[in-house]
Amino acid sequence: MTSYPTLKKVRDLLAAHHLSPRKRLGQNFLVDANIARKSLALAAVEPGDCIVEIGPGLGALTHLLLEAGCRVYAVELDSGLLRYLRQQVAPTYPHALDLSKGDALDHPLAGLPQREKNFKIVANLPYSISTSWMDAVLSGRLPDRLVLMLQKEAADRFVAATGSKNFGSISIFIRSAYNIEAIHRVSASCFYPAPEVDSTLLSLRIRKAPLVFDATAKEGIRRIFRHRRKQIGSILARMPEDKRFQTWLEGLMRNGFKPATRPEQVQLRDWQRLISS
Repeated sequence: MTSYPTLKKVRDLLAAHHLSPRKRLGQNFLVDANIARKSLALAAVEPGDCIVEIGPGLGALTHLLLEAGCRVYAVELDSGLLRYLRQQVAPTYPHALDLSKGDALDHPLAGLPQREKNFKIVANLPYSISTSWMDAVLSGRLPDRLVLMLQKEAADRFVAATGSKNFGSISIFIRSAYNIEAIHRVSASCFYPAPEVDSTLLSLRIRKAPLVFDATAKEGIRRIFRHRRKQIGSILARMPEDKRFQTWLEGLMRNGFKPATRPEQVQLRDWQRLISS
């Protein structure tokens, strides 16, 4: 595949290799070359970059990354697509492409070696795993940049600001570690098969001093947002075992915070105080 595939080429490739999109895995193949090139531009791809790719599919984006001189680590769950990639893509780039079979939730960095400290992620994420996968990424080595293709609903949660109906735990975790650099709407017609909703191409760049929540703080914040319609003081009264959160609330109240506030109304900077509580 020397050029980015059109809709016809994708259909022909799938038929020729006896493959078909699997709805259960959320497979929608990007067939718009402009969007693919924009992904590379947003990732500021340069020769020698180390890239993690999630779900490479037919390898069209993988090809562009490899042609740009990148080293690519990719994880693919679908056995048929993995076989295709190993037969049709890997031989052309024997020293630059590392392919592995597995679930992205188990291998969020696609087997990236520990020695690789500076890397970027380019991913076309199935809706069903987007939040869980992102949470896993934020629990380990942090990439310098992420360029993510997401269903619009997931992207709205990722970038939501305080006070919005989409603001939640994943918004807090992402905004504390990354700056949002770009948000581009992508029509459903850019994929095969076309999904029922539009997508968003999202670009994130790591902050100069990223803040990362530990597992205990994350779980506590998730518990709070499961009851987002209730007042935060009432929610925490039902979590007496979480001493950190009790101390956090007391600290906020000394600064004029009202326990009648609902979770989505708490400012990002106030959630971040949990890191030092």
